[in-house]
Amino acid sequence: MSSSRPVTALATRASNGDRQAWDALVERYAPLVWSICRRYRLDGDDARSVGQAVWLQFADHLGELREPAALAGWLAAATRRECNRARGIPGLEPPTAERDERELLMADRDAVLRQALTRLPRSCRQLIALLAGDKPPSYAQIGAELGISAATIGPRCRRCLDKLRRDPSIAALLDRDPAAMKSELHTGSLRMSILRRRTG
Repeated sequence: MSSSRPVTALATRASNGDRQAWDALVERYAPLVWSICRRYRLDGDDARSVGQAVWLQFADHLGELREPAALAGWLAAATRRECNRARGIPGLEPPTAERDERELLMADRDAVLRQALTRLPRSCRQLIALLAGDKPPSYAQIGAELGISAATIGPRCRRCLDKLRRDPSIAALLDRDPAAMKSELHTGSLRMSILRRRTG
């Protein structure tokens, strides 16, 4: 979903009632919405209320939106309006096109990373999920839960991350933005991506 054409196709399908296309759009753009909420220092129930309002508006206007750039910009503007409404303070931290573009690029990377994670073997997904939790358990606890030796966890994790790097979508991102993706492909960054998915 990194090119404009698939996003345009998803928007068209979603406007015609395709639930899978709708879910894919939400998966792609939810991190953008949540990142703006964080910029406005909203979290918890306030952020969820803003997100719900934005997605309801999005559903109402989806049929009018065709260009991916307009789609991201529309969502960013709608989120800022709802954040201002939630805080009751108009104009807090004026938006910039550069910041919105940066946040959208981060959201795209997160979406690609989460999809690539789903294509890993089950054992890798389990291991990474445990290591990327809010409070990762000890290697001894992970070993007991997965039925493996604690001494093998580090090497197993490295092999899993190597498989993740070889995923075609991740390889393409590494070619385009090697510095950013190199930092993403560590369990700390994976933790943040998984947490963003949970928040969304």
